[in-house]
Amino acid sequence: MLNDREVLSTLSMIKNENLDVRTVTLGLSLLDCASHDLSRFTDTVYKRITTLAKDLVMVCDEVGERYGIPVVNKRISVSPIAVAAAPFDARGMVEVARTLDRAAKDVNVDFIGGFSALVEKGMAKGDLALIDAIPEALDVTDRMCSSINVATTRAGINMDAVGLMGRTIKAAAERTKDRDGLGCAKLVVFANIPEDVPFMAGAYLGVGEAGSVINVGVSGPGVVRKAIDRALQDNPGAHLGELADVIKRTAYKVTRVGEIIGREVARILAVEFGIVDLSLAPTPNVGDSVGEIFQSLGLGAIGVPGSTAALAMLNDAVKKGGAFASSRVGGLSGAFIPVSEDLNIAAAASAGHLCLEKLEAMTAVCSVGLDMVALPGDTTAETLSAIIADEMAIGMINKKTTAARLIPVPGKKAGERVHFGGLLGEAEIMPVRGNGVSAGFVGRGGAIPAPLQALIN
Repeated sequence: MLNDREVLSTLSMIKNENLDVRTVTLGLSLLDCASHDLSRFTDTVYKRITTLAKDLVMVCDEVGERYGIPVVNKRISVSPIAVAAAPFDARGMVEVARTLDRAAKDVNVDFIGGFSALVEKGMAKGDLALIDAIPEALDVTDRMCSSINVATTRAGINMDAVGLMGRTIKAAAERTKDRDGLGCAKLVVFANIPEDVPFMAGAYLGVGEAGSVINVGVSGPGVVRKAIDRALQDNPGAHLGELADVIKRTAYKVTRVGEIIGREVARILAVEFGIVDLSLAPTPNVGDSVGEIFQSLGLGAIGVPGSTAALAMLNDAVKKGGAFASSRVGGLSGAFIPVSEDLNIAAAASAGHLCLEKLEAMTAVCSVGLDMVALPGDTTAETLSAIIADEMAIGMINKKTTAARLIPVPGKKAGERVHFGGLLGEAEIMPVRGNGVSAGFVGRGGAIPAPLQALIN
């Protein structure tokens, strides 16, 4: 329970420190919509989403206003379309994508996720059709997101899928070249993807989930930074163990806020409450940055020596605080380091403190991975695949979730800036060392076998 002082501090977080519920995501199963008739399938899917999600935005706004805690994004996740729409070819998958997008717009949610396939061990007909459809689907839709899981600790890395995703990302960038490859910002490649993640672009509803469920994503990097700053004002000589405890206590309060909102929304909508994902998800707004936390801890910028250690401490403290606050912690639950979406991280990349290799090292100790990284437009598909493979290996070996959301910006070079707008922000394009020299490795295909850590039976 929170005492009076903690309640007052929580209210201060809401008012002054950018504390919000980043997303309430309604998961909807589409598995019983299955049909070999495309028109019947899309009609059923549209009706399912618009019926069950029609009040989502209104309820989130009402609950947020009642508690004084804004719910910034309202989203939907659905069953993996590669499974639910398995009978259809790539053209049919594009029509399904259009249906998802239209339904999302009609119920006024910000994003809908689930244009997804799980191919860590092999690719079925529906998986191949969906991946083939991704470039066009992301081009003709506005609110739909796609995710592909190509690796797990138990299965290893499907290098055939990794190679295919490099080409898919390249094609998606080309299809949206008039928008600086924006389609790639809605596509993420995963290792060990969770079934209950509420954050885009990775959200989908796993086949082991309830038919409808509310998952909540809280945030608050600005809250964590301010808590550290206050602790240092009171005790300028505070050591890192004491600051870790501050982060842990702050994460506890943030998680409790998210669970209160999520359970109330679920109660009103008469659906199950799932999990709280307590990820520190930044925005391009000043004061809402993960990168600024590093500066409060004593580092000149994110990416300088010591950054990986600081991120490990931050991630661990967030998980400990959240786990104490709720028995329903899930999703990714850690610190995000999306380059373009975090003003401070984008600035560190522009100043040369943060490079692709350092980002990769940091992903070994945080959530997600190479997130919203803008790359030169001439980055080859094989190089993109090799970068993805490196990231997948970190997740596979360490039994954790990692991901890559890479954006090769057509016609632009390293050092140029790219502006995506809104939540996606802007960033300087990072250089890629060794572009084009990994083709032989990627071209071998096959699979990288599961590590010894997989033998846990």
